[in-house]
Amino acid sequence: MRRENLAFFPLLALALSLCLRYVDAASSLQPPVKLIWHYYKYHNTCDEAEVYVRHEVEKFWKEDKSITPKLLRLVYSDCMVNGCDASILLDGPNSEKKAPQNRGLGGFVIIDKIKTVLESRCPGVVSCADILNLAARDAVHMAGAPSYPVFTGRRDGMSSSAASVDLPSPSISWEQALSYFRSKGLDVLDLATLLGAHSVGRTHCSNVVDRLYNFNGTGKPDPSMGASFVTEMKKLCPQRLQKGQSDPLVFLDPESGSNYKFTQSYYSRIQSHKAVLEVDQQLIFGNNTAQITDEFAAGFEDFRKSFALSMSRMGNINVLTGNQGEIRQNCRITNKGK
Repeated sequence: MRRENLAFFPLLALALSLCLRYVDAASSLQPPVKLIWHYYKYHNTCDEAEVYVRHEVEKFWKEDKSITPKLLRLVYSDCMVNGCDASILLDGPNSEKKAPQNRGLGGFVIIDKIKTVLESRCPGVVSCADILNLAARDAVHMAGAPSYPVFTGRRDGMSSSAASVDLPSPSISWEQALSYFRSKGLDVLDLATLLGAHSVGRTHCSNVVDRLYNFNGTGKPDPSMGASFVTEMKKLCPQRLQKGQSDPLVFLDPESGSNYKFTQSYYSRIQSHKAVLEVDQQLIFGNNTAQITDEFAAGFEDFRKSFALSMSRMGNINVLTGNQGEIRQNCRITNKGK
């Protein structure tokens, strides 16, 4: 693994303990790093901002543990499009929320609640973009992932367009997935690590049926799926034969299921040819992604450490700082739109 600048903070540097000797991957945030740790405390503008966020997330999580995958997907859908500017939170008939790839997004109410609390305590200070990244960190920690430091100081974007959403289909090869991640400044370790977010959550059968019944137009199941797993999934996802047919939800990692707990079973299921999504199963077909999959399946702590680093790297994509953007008073609309 290429060892780059270690001048950030100890927890991210822990990811270097991974035994991925031949994987060329970053070990720090991608430059330029415009954010700082404990931004609001450092600038004495809202010392307890992160405490307020964590308190609200914990209240929601105790009632509904599915907030973990919801918030993770929100961060991904935000950061991987125009950067981490909370544009995914903006309402509008043609906003990013309306893009087909963002069907079923949730967690907006949680962000709204946190924003209301922070506006009552520190009005006009904490951005929606920072709230989203902090809330996702706290939710995944409650689900078993590490509690990693989140750099803050982001500002909120002023626009949101469904046409700008370029999130790829889950039915792509590992090469296509890696190409997309690289276009966002991320690498192969980030790809294999961030897909591990599929340890929790659900997906629609419409994202799976092609693998079960007509893979690449062959009229047969995806040969990378175990035969018993195909039979199991067909019971959950019947073939879509008519318009208006229901589109059930299935767990991305049945071993985690409704417990919504992070475990290494996501990676062991890939090894056993039991991944639900094609892009997940594809990890075993690249030399580097296969090596990473084996490492994470064998050692959950390695995954936890790498997840902390990759989430921080994703949270650093094209951030707005300084005089860029604004601090929204309401995460759903720009201040000019009020």
